[in-house]
Amino acid sequence: MDTLTKLDLHRLLTKSGAPCVSLLMPTHPGGGEQDRTRWKKLLSQTQEQLLRRGLGGSETKALLRQARNMLEDSIFWKNQAQGLAYFLSPQLNRVYRLPRSIAEAVIVGDHFQVKSLFPFLTDNGQFFVLAISQKNVRLFQGNSAGLQEVELHNVPHSLAEAMRFHDTDEPLLYHTQQAGGTGSWVAVFHGHGVGIDDAKDDFLRYFQQINKGLHDLLQNEKAPLLLASVAYLWPIYREANTYSHLLQEGIAGNPDQSSSQELHRKARDIVQPRIAQPQKRAAALYRRLAGTGRTSASPDVIVRSAYHGQLELLFVSLDDRCWGLWDTASAKAAIHTELQPGDEDLCNLAAIHTFLHGGTVYAVPQEEMPAETPAAGIFWLPERRRK
Repeated sequence: MDTLTKLDLHRLLTKSGAPCVSLLMPTHPGGGEQDRTRWKKLLSQTQEQLLRRGLGGSETKALLRQARNMLEDSIFWKNQAQGLAYFLSPQLNRVYRLPRSIAEAVIVGDHFQVKSLFPFLTDNGQFFVLAISQKNVRLFQGNSAGLQEVELHNVPHSLAEAMRFHDTDEPLLYHTQQAGGTGSWVAVFHGHGVGIDDAKDDFLRYFQQINKGLHDLLQNEKAPLLLASVAYLWPIYREANTYSHLLQEGIAGNPDQSSSQELHRKARDIVQPRIAQPQKRAAALYRRLAGTGRTSASPDVIVRSAYHGQLELLFVSLDDRCWGLWDTASAKAAIHTELQPGDEDLCNLAAIHTFLHGGTVYAVPQEEMPAETPAAGIFWLPERRRK
């Protein structure tokens, strides 16, 4: 089970083959049986859709085997967040817990139904909190609803682990003591490297290892990153940091002494003034450019332009679907007013191609759309178009 990132979404969209099964459902922390019952119902609907698609009974059974096995995992169902997204194909099987509720849906098609995931990924809805102490390193992904811890790889778990051997394999010895009158704790080093400058160097090495381990995870992200640590470590971490969206303001204090709820509250207070700005600026830009040839709200133009990588910004409605067929050979879309056999949500397809071509996708309620349509986009300027 993974925390969803942009890198995860990219892999999801580029390493799967049809049929693509998307199961989305709201869940309840500790909900257990009620969520398991809903999951069973969704699997029945999935089986029906796969059979209607022409998949044989044995093939359907094999494809859904792992999803059905989840019904027996009571621990899994007792450890849910607010939403669950499950994606399955012959080549891929992924489960994501979501920090906010999501509308229930069962979609079987040639592409995964990912449109409703963009609110968890776009820069206006997401932030990261990096909580560092001498004994722990934790990364949280957050939005307005809460924080969810991200599993870390290739990152030291503590200062002691990072500095187990110092310079020429000489063990680094240190102890912590309380700084006079502040209530905070500092590291005091012994042996080689005694002194303030050497202690800074050791913390810098520690932070450089953390930053290196975070690089692959955050390389496609643009969301704000907040540092939660004792404040005197902030300038040292900034020296090691290469993530360009690290905020100057952080959460001061030892994060080991704060619950995830407290960290979320403090982080939200810092990022809240910032997180709505990109979407609002994008909507205002669309309205300003409307009628100049730089925008479109026509579904067929939108999906064709997205397919060719011509959209810099795309708004899609979470409340509506644009049913139709996309013909890759002719690069033309057939729009239908009602769902017909073989149809897919062309807004979802446009969101996929915009994302894969480096554009920005905002999936929003209809009342936040800059046009009275299920999709609206801004074209790249020719000199800025991404390859």
